[in-house]
Amino acid sequence: MKLKDKVAIITGSTRGIGREIALALAKEGCNIVVTGKTTQPDPKLPGTIYTVAEEIEALGVKALPLQLDVREEAQIQAMAEATQAKFGRIDILINNAGALWWRPLMETPPKRFDLVMDINARASFFCAQAVLPTMIEQKSGYIINMSPPIDMDHVPNRIAYMISKYGMTMLALGLAEEMREHGIGACALWPVTLIESQATINWGLGDRALWRKASIMADAVLEIVTKAPLVYSGQALLDEPLLRGAGVTDFDQYACVPGSEMPDLNAMWEHAKS
Repeated sequence: MKLKDKVAIITGSTRGIGREIALALAKEGCNIVVTGKTTQPDPKLPGTIYTVAEEIEALGVKALPLQLDVREEAQIQAMAEATQAKFGRIDILINNAGALWWRPLMETPPKRFDLVMDINARASFFCAQAVLPTMIEQKSGYIINMSPPIDMDHVPNRIAYMISKYGMTMLALGLAEEMREHGIGACALWPVTLIESQATINWGLGDRALWRKASIMADAVLEIVTKAPLVYSGQALLDEPLLRGAGVTDFDQYACVPGSEMPDLNAMWEHAKS
């Protein structure tokens, strides 16, 4: 129980990667704040904040389900206050909620630009701002942004999306320096290949033979948050190299279709251009 009595807020944790991270942290004794917009069952979307909270509490820890639209600062602040009121602490923030738009600039209307910026970069910024006073008072905490290392090869044909995602990475790197004196760590984390999620399904990004399970991202998060706060702080990490460095050798366990070849994201970026 490496995270016994710790408290983690995970944005976008009703399904996919967020839910998998929530369950993995809960198994290590962490209490979880489950956030998302889905409160009622939807035949098109698996999971609600309440069903995930039930799964978490079945593991013997506490859960706080909170409806949250990360575009609204008042709701973000209310989330931090509700967490503090219930648990008295905030140890981990995972900025996982995201919006996808893989289109060239000329095919990006203002509402799509605003959507990816608001949900990706802006929400991560203000979620961090909301939890940091508690972390600073505790002199401990960790913030992980689900965003990639900065690589300009990936920008063409998805300019708006990459502005928003690289903004999250810059936030993590900047926070690592600003918060070092307070004992608070911050980093970015990204997969080397596509993860099975509603985004990959809805956007038709290949099929299950090309995807990994969300559990690889959950294991990568566990590796980060169970180490001393500054071990990985200030880095933009990739899941597979991170886990290889931690001693993991069996990556077939993460394949949605065992034995299949996993293309890296470079290949998938190219596939998406067509």
